[in-house]
Amino acid sequence: MEFKDTYNTIEFPSEEVLFKEKNSKFYGYAFPIQSEEDVKPLIETLRKLHPNAGHFCYAYQIGSETPTFRANDDGEPNNSAGMPIFGQIQSFSVTNVLIVVVRIFGGVKLGVGGLISAYKTTAQMVLESCEIIEKTIDIHFNITFDYQNMNKVMRVIKEKKIEMVSQEMEINEITTLPVGKIELKTRKKNAEMIFDIFNSMFEIEINRL
Repeated sequence: MEFKDTYNTIEFPSEEVLFKEKNSKFYGYAFPIQSEEDVKPLIETLRKLHPNAGHFCYAYQIGSETPTFRANDDGEPNNSAGMPIFGQIQSFSVTNVLIVVVRIFGGVKLGVGGLISAYKTTAQMVLESCEIIEKTIDIHFNITFDYQNMNKVMRVIKEKKIEMVSQEMEINEITTLPVGKIELKTRKKNAEMIFDIFNSMFEIEINRL
């Protein structure tokens, strides 16, 4: 079985899309998100953009290996808005994404079937307008070492083309010698090998973050 350590997402927010059905207007938006905390401020911004809208329905999915999701009908009949939107997130196989569909009522009731179709279509239109990109699932490590081992550490980083997230230097209070700390990240399929290399090196400590 092939080891999968990538996922699909969108890099940038979408442009606004508009779907019309029996005088109702459905405005669709997609945003890349990293956590649930990102959702509320984005919806508040849309509320200011559409002060006359009656419904701000949305769905999002976060995470790659064990993703979490939420679907919200925002006053529309049960499962007539949030779940059709979420269905398109699944259909396009994307994660770390929020889709919001803003509805301005046009005076004609669409019925549950009509609503499901309109919210699904708007979400589909939004995702079709997005550039979907592939990202790697990355594992982060902290490496701690005495300064005299710096060259040894850097050689491995260079040879294995490992990405450095940050590095710092501090003084060991006991020995008063400089100590290096580097945060590294590597895609998941290489993580065990990278860990083993540093773990087997004398006077170098590695921890997974």
